[in-house]
Amino acid sequence: MAYINENYQKLTGSYLFREIAHRVADYKEKHPAANVISLGIGDVTQPLPPASIAAMHKAVDEMADAKTFRGYGPEQGYGFLIKKIIENNFHDLGIAPDEVFISDGAKSDCGNIQEIFSEKAKIAITDPVYPVYLDTNVMAGRTGKLQKNGHFDGVVYLSCTAENDFMPELPKEHVDIIYLCSPNNPTGMAMTREALTKWVAYAHENESVILFDAAYQAFITEDDLPRSIFEIEGARDVAIEFRSFSKTAGFTGTRCGYIVLPKSVQGRSADGTKKSLNPLWNRRHTTKYNGTSYIIQRGAEAIFTPEGKKETAATIAYYLENAHIIREGLESIGITAYGGVNAPYIWLKVPQELSSWDFFDKLLEEANIVGTPGAGFGPCGEGYFRLTAFGERENTKLAITRLKEKLRL
Repeated sequence: MAYINENYQKLTGSYLFREIAHRVADYKEKHPAANVISLGIGDVTQPLPPASIAAMHKAVDEMADAKTFRGYGPEQGYGFLIKKIIENNFHDLGIAPDEVFISDGAKSDCGNIQEIFSEKAKIAITDPVYPVYLDTNVMAGRTGKLQKNGHFDGVVYLSCTAENDFMPELPKEHVDIIYLCSPNNPTGMAMTREALTKWVAYAHENESVILFDAAYQAFITEDDLPRSIFEIEGARDVAIEFRSFSKTAGFTGTRCGYIVLPKSVQGRSADGTKKSLNPLWNRRHTTKYNGTSYIIQRGAEAIFTPEGKKETAATIAYYLENAHIIREGLESIGITAYGGVNAPYIWLKVPQELSSWDFFDKLLEEANIVGTPGAGFGPCGEGYFRLTAFGERENTKLAITRLKEKLRL
């Protein structure tokens, strides 16, 4: 008999978005004529930039010619894409080519990075939080059992509520690994330079490592907010950054992202010796991953051309206008809303003292709108609800019209 990994049994039910999909499918089966509008899962609706499409067509043609055909590529990613990433996103930040690893997206990287750390490492996560950070650590056996309060034993939770402007405060105890996301999913709030500076200082003092999810950095509109944690002095010694082309350029279905892991970021081995984490991740990455498709990487490279930049900027502006429409619409009917300025997410206070899942059912049944219950992101998410700006414009406007009809306070 093959014994299972018991850590999986600690997990609560199904993955959040699978549960949402199940409820929506059940509703549609019972109400086939309903026009359900999804503002729930963070999937994009606008097509890939034309520059990327042209580059991928050219790459496909190359694969049809023996002279330009490519088989296995470098697992870490092709140099042509890594060069463009550094030139455009990390100019003057001291990032070297062998510190960038191309992957199939930030979700995979955020979930896989924990493999290079000891199972004894203590993690700190925000609450509410993107589920992948926590669930992958539960699977790895880095946590205890789920407690009645909705928290896992052995995890340090950093509450993010309206009372602290949804900004995580430094832990009062030592932690080894810190998950931060800015702009944040799900709250839509972005961390200030001052706040990140405090976290980098904490990491230095405690020999901690910050895992910084910057998948939504392209949506930042305020000039004084950092786009990368490496803009903070000293961060290159204590931080790993994750980025994605999914939400910025529509690559949710074509899959491409990357991780930046400076060689100066270190951990300790069992005998206390300091070790660079970069070679460990390189070993993991090359052992378990065969590399992102050449065709897809050419498409990603084209995002950094003058045409690609203009096209991507237009798409981001489209989603941010959707966010403005949603937030303004909510506020016009007396609902308190956060985010939507530097991120494609709007985090709203659930009205009428409903639970977040009850509000989910109410929106689905009465307005045919799908969102994401805040409780699915952690106990501190109860009483809140996430809407995304990734829908089509007309559907976004229609959703707000329905909300105004059903929820005016």
